[in-house]
Amino acid sequence: MMASTLKFSGTADLCDEHGDEIRICEPIFRDFGGDKAFSGHIHTVKCFEDNSLVRQALSQDGRGRVLVVDAGGSLRCAMLGDQLALLAVKNGWAGVVMYGCIRDALACSQEPLGIKALTTHPKKSEKRGIGEENIPLHFAGVDFIPGDRLFADEDGIVLLPG
Repeated sequence: MMASTLKFSGTADLCDEHGDEIRICEPIFRDFGGDKAFSGHIHTVKCFEDNSLVRQALSQDGRGRVLVVDAGGSLRCAMLGDQLALLAVKNGWAGVVMYGCIRDALACSQEPLGIKALTTHPKKSEKRGIGEENIPLHFAGVDFIPGDRLFADEDGIVLLPG
């Protein structure tokens, strides 16, 4: 079983220690969760303006994992809100990286969960059950490979092979 989080002293130190092995995300994300530093093994979801698979993933045991969501960078609706943040906490997820929007930002900031997203939007997403899970993703200038390790803090997001 994976640990609840992967221990690290900071993304800057990881960059210094791992050189060319590390992948560094472009600095496009803002912090929205109560935990500014978080880490775990990557689990992915790809969906566009439909967060059904996000809910499905966060309903699973998340201990030792971070959910990475490619929402296509959509700025037209939120893909995560306070109810899904609560579900993530209940199931032990370390964090969520959302290439899209969240809502209920104030409530999300009170939860012991790392959340990085592009921005906020008050509108909820549709529910059609469309998307893919646990596949390689590419955004923010890097590849997110299921099982690789993600480390995030106030300085950014870095990835290391699993």
